[in-house]
Amino acid sequence: MKTQAMDKAKTVTPACLYPFKSLTVEQGYPSTQQFQVERNSIKARVHFDSRVRIARISGWAVGERRLHTVQLSPRIHLYDSWFCGLLQHSCDPNVFVDTTYLEIWSLRPILPGEPLTMDYATTEDMLFRQFPCECHALSCRRWITGSQQQLNAEGQAFMARWRDGKQP
Repeated sequence: MKTQAMDKAKTVTPACLYPFKSLTVEQGYPSTQQFQVERNSIKARVHFDSRVRIARISGWAVGERRLHTVQLSPRIHLYDSWFCGLLQHSCDPNVFVDTTYLEIWSLRPILPGEPLTMDYATTEDMLFRQFPCECHALSCRRWITGSQQQLNAEGQAFMARWRDGKQP
């Protein structure tokens, strides 16, 4: 025997993090049940196994790099201030952004409450802004640039202080 509560439960759809009506959780876009947006970062609300697609991504194609963009090609960047553009950097990331298929994949198991992190150098030739890294990974590069970018003057000074044993 079905009850009204069961019927309603089947029709309740978790809210999609994207504001676009054409994107739904059923299509694989991120939901508020799976992810939590917290101070310009994304945290997992549920456990994700290793090497699984955890979400599809979307946004607007723009012709320049900005804060919250991911590079799709040398001239096209995906502006996504709702999900993918909020992923924090780590030199030892737990997700990989597939810019060909616009998907995010887990690189290792991700526990509830754990922030989603990516290595910005895997998608960006040049960053919108270089910065000192605070990921504390054993493989930490200390100063983060895009894959085709040289250290700027601030980064050179930062690395010189770090090599000299002075806390930057």
